[in-house]
Amino acid sequence: MNALARFSLDGKVALVTGGSRGLGRAMAEALGDAGASVAVTARTLDAAQAAAAALRERGIRSYAVQLEVTDVDDVERAVDAVSAEFGPIDILLNNAGIGVGGAAFDTPDAAWHDVFATNVDGLWYCSRAVGRRMAERGGGVIVNVGSMSAEIVNRPRWQASYLASKAAVHQLTKALAAEWAPHGIRVNAMAPGYFLTEMSPVDQPEYQEWCVEPAAMRRYGMPAELGPVAIFLASDASSFMTGSIVTVDGGFTLF
Repeated sequence: MNALARFSLDGKVALVTGGSRGLGRAMAEALGDAGASVAVTARTLDAAQAAAAALRERGIRSYAVQLEVTDVDDVERAVDAVSAEFGPIDILLNNAGIGVGGAAFDTPDAAWHDVFATNVDGLWYCSRAVGRRMAERGGGVIVNVGSMSAEIVNRPRWQASYLASKAAVHQLTKALAAEWAPHGIRVNAMAPGYFLTEMSPVDQPEYQEWCVEPAAMRRYGMPAELGPVAIFLASDASSFMTGSIVTVDGGFTLF
């Protein structure tokens, strides 16, 4: 096969959780640009439908799904809905996630549990639901969105729950990769650094010292720069990779 052809996602079905905005939206667009039919989820149907409509404007076959990833029954419903609309899911991109800032002494237990419920439990529920169906069909690809925060402590905002949850995502990625490889399922993760999104306004002056200057490239990333990484991990271009954590941080963690 031609090397470039291995990046094609023609005929594939992708489910992107948290795909209505920010990095999730950019990666959903990239997967669709590579040829996949893309189902995007959001906590509200309006947000999911707006994202799906934008994908259709790019010529991408898309489907909107309202989903609360922390609800195991809702996950099963959503997976069934996508499968009924598009056919079996070939690619799961677990992007849904939240972060709550605050010093450890001041963090309410409810905030800690909310972060883990979304970032870890939600990823677990979605991976298990889709992975079980992939195993029955003989394989598939799961891409998890971790973070460089799994290996460093971000400043200036303390956020212990987020850091711990992303470390769990990285280790869960490796655990599932090892266990599901015999089923033909590859599981990898990306570890983004600082990217400019509406939830992460790293272009503001107060973030320059902490989020931009320490990086080797001395800049933040743009969401569109993460899309090609998603294509690589979701496609046959990465066919001999599983259990890998791909860091995309402009060299922030080199120092």
